[in-house]
Amino acid sequence: MTTTPAPAPAPAREEEPGTTAPAAPARRFWAVRRVPAALLAAVVLGGAGLLLYDVAAVRADHSAMAWRKETAEGLATEPLDSTWVLAGASLAALLGLWLLLLALTPGLRSVLPMRRDHPDVRAGLDRKAAALILRDRAMEVSGVQSAKVRVRRSKAAVRAVSHFRDLDEVRADLERAVTTGVDELGLARPPAPKVRVARPPRKG
Repeated sequence: MTTTPAPAPAPAREEEPGTTAPAAPARRFWAVRRVPAALLAAVVLGGAGLLLYDVAAVRADHSAMAWRKETAEGLATEPLDSTWVLAGASLAALLGLWLLLLALTPGLRSVLPMRRDHPDVRAGLDRKAAALILRDRAMEVSGVQSAKVRVRRSKAAVRAVSHFRDLDEVRADLERAVTTGVDELGLARPPAPKVRVARPPRKG
């Protein structure tokens, strides 16, 4: 009687060294907004405390405050289409919309989110720092005398002054340098470079 050896188990498949996990989505950073929150909390707390004190005083057989009597009488006698009522309603609506905007938007527009190669790590780059890096890149281009850079969420505007070389050649080299610089920033949403090159103003 002959027995055949059992087949050896297949070796576990190893991941290639070049493969990496998919990058996590990079979202904007949310602002803390301590000052608006503190102001709103102070106003609400003060108004609620004052109203609660007046209601408790009335329950204790004391007269209501003069401001509450005048407010109640004014609201009862003032027509709804008067200027003061419309102005107050508009102000309250604008204040509510402003608070909703603060609550629903992340803020911190000066911080640009960077790519997340690791899901547990988040990083951001300040706009001024990004503009300074791109300005250094622009100054390395031959023919550029000075450069000003403004970085926004969707655009990186570069204005350069060239004192020699052809403007088209300087503009082409500058566009390549700025594009490379934007890619090296590692931003999640790289801004589109916009380059303008001009001659220095003539003296006299």
